[in-house]
Amino acid sequence: MSGAARILGIDPGLRVTGFGVIEAEGGRLAYVASGCVRSGAGDLASRLKTILEGLNEVIGAHRPGEVAVEKVFVNANPQSTLALGQARGTAICAAVLAGLPVAEYTALQVKQSVVGNGHAKKEQVQHMVRRLLALPGDPSPDAADALACAICHAHGARLGRLATHGYRVKRGRLV
Repeated sequence: MSGAARILGIDPGLRVTGFGVIEAEGGRLAYVASGCVRSGAGDLASRLKTILEGLNEVIGAHRPGEVAVEKVFVNANPQSTLALGQARGTAICAAVLAGLPVAEYTALQVKQSVVGNGHAKKEQVQHMVRRLLALPGDPSPDAADALACAICHAHGARLGRLATHGYRVKRGRLV
């Protein structure tokens, strides 16, 4: 695809950070790569370093022009939310250090864009990612979420970045 936008989608996680790279041109989407950066055990600093180095490798290998990151899901456990936020911050730093623009999307926005239902289950996201990118099988859940984030970003670009001026997001939708 010439003139295509290469987009890196990131689904941040402290244990597993999913990534997916696609190319988008007009309404066409093409799969480039996907996988996971696994931080393993250890202290927080070494795990964040593993995420940063892993995403730096992905950026270096696939040369995206844009990055889409899923926003943090706030859950009942504040410590888990804080740790997830630190992993997300690390992912954003990897993109910014590479000089790439970063867009952020809520899980509801991503699911709405890919499945048509903001409350879709992980299996539905995996299936639609497989269909939209003509993959031979379902990607892993973390890679599928990252690819879905990239697809959401590509759809937004096609719609003029969703023309969000003058609107606000409520429950993952523009109002």
